[in-house]
Amino acid sequence: MEHTQKSWQSWTKEEFLQQFGGLYEHSAWITEQAWEHRPFNTLQDMLNTMKKIVSESDTSTQLTLLRQHPDLGTKIEMSDHSQSEQAGAGLTGLSAEQYEQLAERNRVYTEQYQFPFILAVKGKTTDQILESMRDRTGKPAEEEFQTALGQVHTIAGLRLQMWAEEQGLSLS
Repeated sequence: MEHTQKSWQSWTKEEFLQQFGGLYEHSAWITEQAWEHRPFNTLQDMLNTMKKIVSESDTSTQLTLLRQHPDLGTKIEMSDHSQSEQAGAGLTGLSAEQYEQLAERNRVYTEQYQFPFILAVKGKTTDQILESMRDRTGKPAEEEFQTALGQVHTIAGLRLQMWAEEQGLSLS
């Protein structure tokens, strides 16, 4: 295991981007910038560096990052990560009524905030997701912007955790 843990540290930039470029939805620029901060003591240090890169980005760049996420439950082209996460939350097998409800809540939310509703859906039911959408819609714009960024970080962390578990590694 120790050998494997060290090997991710010695990857080429291309290997690093191949493995970690999808942690943040369609935003490999974060991984590219993180590459410049190597070496990392742990995978968690790498993730913390990525979070810092996002937090130090200007608002326009952060907004672009938020807009890279697909609407929950939509039938559009999305990353493999998003497809898997949404399927795990039951969002790929919605009834017509649930789909309409989700589509309407997404529309209202996006109209209000100018970015899609973002939630780390792993382990959540469709009803919990709809409840979260109801609770968050109507919050002050800056508060919701920060909540959405926090969810983006949570999603990236869950994706990295899943990758680490597949490799027999831990984040720390």
